[in-house]
Amino acid sequence: MATADLTVLALGRQEVSASAYVAEIQRHLAAQDRVRYRMHAMGTSLEGSTADILAVVAELHAVPFDHGIPRVYSVLKLDERRDRPDQTLDDKVRSVEQILTAGPSSGPDPTGSST
Repeated sequence: MATADLTVLALGRQEVSASAYVAEIQRHLAAQDRVRYRMHAMGTSLEGSTADILAVVAELHAVPFDHGIPRVYSVLKLDERRDRPDQTLDDKVRSVEQILTAGPSSGPDPTGSST
C-alpha cells in the first residue's frame, strides 16, 4: 500500500477562494472506491495501491480544467513502503503519537526504523 498527499491548485480563477474547487475534488473522491482519502487544511491524503493513487490523481488534476480553469498546478508526495505493504495513514500518525506519549527522548533512532 502507498500513501500520498495531494494539493490541486486551480490557477487563473476569478475568485480568491479555492473552496468550490476543493469541494468538487472531494465530490470526485467520494464517488470513487479505489483509494481511501482524508481532506486536511492544505490538501488531501490518499492511500491505496500506487497505480490506483496515480490514476485518481490524474482524474483530480483534470477537475479544474473541466470547470474552465486554464491552468492547474498539482503537488503530489507519494510514499510507498514495500517492507510494510499494509501500513496506513492512521498507522503513520499512531507511530508518532506513541513516541510523543512515551515522553522525552534523546532523539530519533539512528537506524531510521520508525515511520
